[in-house]
Amino acid sequence: MSNQQGTVRRHKFHGDPARFEEVADFVADHFGHRVHHIADVAGGQGMLSRFLNKRGYAAEVIDPRGWTLTGIASRPEEYLAGMADYYDLIIGLHPDEALRPVVESAGVRPVLVIPCCNFWDRDRKLGRDALHQQVSEYFRDHKVPFERVEFSFASPNNMGFVTGSR
Repeated sequence: MSNQQGTVRRHKFHGDPARFEEVADFVADHFGHRVHHIADVAGGQGMLSRFLNKRGYAAEVIDPRGWTLTGIASRPEEYLAGMADYYDLIIGLHPDEALRPVVESAGVRPVLVIPCCNFWDRDRKLGRDALHQQVSEYFRDHKVPFERVEFSFASPNNMGFVTGSR
C-alpha cells in the first residue's frame, strides 16, 4: 500500500476516497505543467489538495468550514468567481453551494467541476441529469468550450465537466 492510500484510509470521508487520487491523476493527464496554482473549492479536509501537492502542484482549499488537514494550505472563506484570476485551475469536486461560482469561473480560468447536489437553482429541485443539462447550457450560452468527463470512482455523481484542457 502506498503512503497516499494509507493517508486516505486514516481519515473519514463521505463518498469514495478513491475520487481524490483519480481526480489528481486526471489533472496531471489533462493539464500537465500548464497549470500550477490550483483552487480546490469546497475541498473539505483537503485530501484532493494533498494528492495534487504530491504531484508538484500548489493546491489550496477554499472552504468556509475551515476543516483542512494539517499542512494543507487553505482559505477558510466562501469561494467567489472573482477569485478565479488568482489561480491557474479551479476544481469543484462536489462543490455544494459553490457550484455556480465554480462554473462561472470558466470565463476566466480552466475549470474541472463534478457537481453533486442541487445548488444550481435555488427555486426548483434538479435531478442529476437536469443539473448536468443546466451546467452544459451555461457553458454553451457563455461560449465556453467544454468536455463532459466520467470518472470511475463510486459515487451517485461521477460525471463532470472540464474546460480549457489540452
